[in-house]
Amino acid sequence: MRENSPPSPAVVVAIDGSSRAIAAGLWAVDEAFDRDVPLRLLYAIEPRESGRCDSASMARDFATAEDAVRQAAMAIESDDRPVKIEVEIVQDRALAALVAAAHSGAAMICIGVPGLDDATRRRVDANVSALLTQAPCPVAIIRGDREPQSDTGCVVTEFGISADSPIALGLALREARLRGAPLRVLATWRPGFPDIQDAHARAEGGRQAKAELERSLATHRRQFPDVDIHAVAVPCNTMNYLAQHADSIQLLVLGHHPSNELSTVTGPASYSTLTGMNCSLLFSGACGAP
Repeated sequence: MRENSPPSPAVVVAIDGSSRAIAAGLWAVDEAFDRDVPLRLLYAIEPRESGRCDSASMARDFATAEDAVRQAAMAIESDDRPVKIEVEIVQDRALAALVAAAHSGAAMICIGVPGLDDATRRRVDANVSALLTQAPCPVAIIRGDREPQSDTGCVVTEFGISADSPIALGLALREARLRGAPLRVLATWRPGFPDIQDAHARAEGGRQAKAELERSLATHRRQFPDVDIHAVAVPCNTMNYLAQHADSIQLLVLGHHPSNELSTVTGPASYSTLTGMNCSLLFSGACGAP
């Protein structure tokens, strides 16, 4: 088993010995296969707080790392999907190792995050938030221990005026096609005075907003005829829609720049806002990578 991999394009999965990391690896197989790049299992051996690095402790740490990546590789290989697996074991903090991978040609970074009641949740969320501000490539955040086969919901993204909105939409279309899932494209609109506006005016506002969104999606429908695309006009608040439909969403695709309704609340700097959602998240890269 190779411990070091060259900085070449790959879908990189953070491995830490947990079942959630294996679930992230299984989710990432399709990403690597679709891009025709290897799936790289990255394990970071954290520096010991005491600063002591005697040979015995180093050997134990390395054995733990080897066992973790071996277990992940076996789980992926048993899934019988043809993808090349690479292994990289580094001595560094997990965040630093992932940032380095992101800047060394990674096509995507995939991280498995704990469930809501997991004791390690806060530390992992802090690393994810920091990674999102530094990674030039897309970052996928896979929730809990869910395996790909259990995901039968839709892919959701928002189309707005932000600079990277077309990038997020393109990524969402690609994911919907890859996952065989319907795509819901959200666009927010604001009623003039919600407290006094009559129901007819609100309904007409919604129809106009949806018609405008449909026009924007016309080209994408022709480019992705095999993707079931639903245009959804959402009044005022996208977060309310996400909360109401949480059980039917498997993946939420977000842009990087906080320039529209959804990204203002859920951009990389405010990742913690979405930690209560059960769906997986996919952020476009800081440099607009697809």
